[in-house]
Amino acid sequence: MLGLDACELGAQLLELLRLALCARVLMTDKEAGQLPQDEALDEAVLGYRAPRQKSLRELQELDSDNESLIKYKQALLGPLPPVSDPSVPNVQVMRLTLMSEQAPAPVTMDLSGDLVMLKNQVFVLKEGVDYRVKITFKVNKEIVCGLKCLHYTYRRGLRVDKAVYMVGSYGPSTQEYEFVTPVEEAPQGVLARGTYVVSSCFTDDDRVAHLSWEWSLRICKDWQD
Repeated sequence: MLGLDACELGAQLLELLRLALCARVLMTDKEAGQLPQDEALDEAVLGYRAPRQKSLRELQELDSDNESLIKYKQALLGPLPPVSDPSVPNVQVMRLTLMSEQAPAPVTMDLSGDLVMLKNQVFVLKEGVDYRVKITFKVNKEIVCGLKCLHYTYRRGLRVDKAVYMVGSYGPSTQEYEFVTPVEEAPQGVLARGTYVVSSCFTDDDRVAHLSWEWSLRICKDWQD
């Protein structure tokens, strides 16, 4: 290849290998639920059929006679996770936090408990402020590709907004992962103030709904309203 030295060629081959491995590790957590109906209609692809999935252990055991490839996969995929409780889902969404430098404190919702309780809580966001959304989650068993968080916002029964945050692909870890969205500005004005119902879903490339929940957001003139 013209213009490529050995190091550059090696780097490109490693990148191709990384992409090939990622393509082979699309996984379906069969214990997880399905996407809510309207979200599923938005995301559906006719005729889609997921390929046969490989576990992290299967990937680690591929090409066991190639020492250099084994070392590369160990660096890329990390060590095998310890044996965990089979009842624990592969992906756990722990918290969602609205962060604003203008807020008295972060607005945090606990997603590890009873999600029904969230329907009875109203989270307040001051109009016109800049804010970010932080999603805290864990991956327990296998690599998961193409994680994303979807928020469908309704007011008086009509959908007024759809937000999709591309979170990325992650391997199992004992530590929690955090994903922070770019800065956004809350709506403002008399017409924007009021209560909104948000239907959220944390899903992946296989359209597995790892967590779906509903919550209420109130846009107010001040934080104390």
